[in-house]
Amino acid sequence: MADEAANSPNPFDVETIRQLVALMSEHDLSEVSLRQGKASLRLRRGALVSGVAVPAPIVPAAHTAPSPAAPPAAAPAAFRPVSPIKSPTPGTFYDREKPDAKPYVEVGSRVTPSTVVGLIEAMKIFNEIQAECSGVIVRALVENGQPVEYGTVLFEVDPTG
Repeated sequence: MADEAANSPNPFDVETIRQLVALMSEHDLSEVSLRQGKASLRLRRGALVSGVAVPAPIVPAAHTAPSPAAPPAAAPAAFRPVSPIKSPTPGTFYDREKPDAKPYVEVGSRVTPSTVVGLIEAMKIFNEIQAECSGVIVRALVENGQPVEYGTVLFEVDPTG
């Protein structure tokens, strides 16, 4: 009986998993669970929400009474409103298409809503990240190859620039 188990094909080989991942992406599935005999497999994409608490962003508590907001005309000259470009998915951020290529954008680059600013790779699937706003990149907050979570701010954009 042990020889039978050793010689039976693994229902969840690497090629099967690759095909499942491609189908998940194609059909925008977040989870697939399979079972064959005693073997089981569960694949998940995106943030895990069901059954496990997703940590909320840490916001420092204010210990002093908030000061009244200054009118816009009184704002310091160095203050610039910024629009964040956030990661829509967890994965690894890449700022360029290939290791020897130029970055998609840099500080000072002008972007439009359709400008590709980077790639997020998760489970060997690469997703282009678009700016989804217009303006000039004023700050890059992640480095090439850095892991990111859902909602991580990747860039700050000055919409008036």
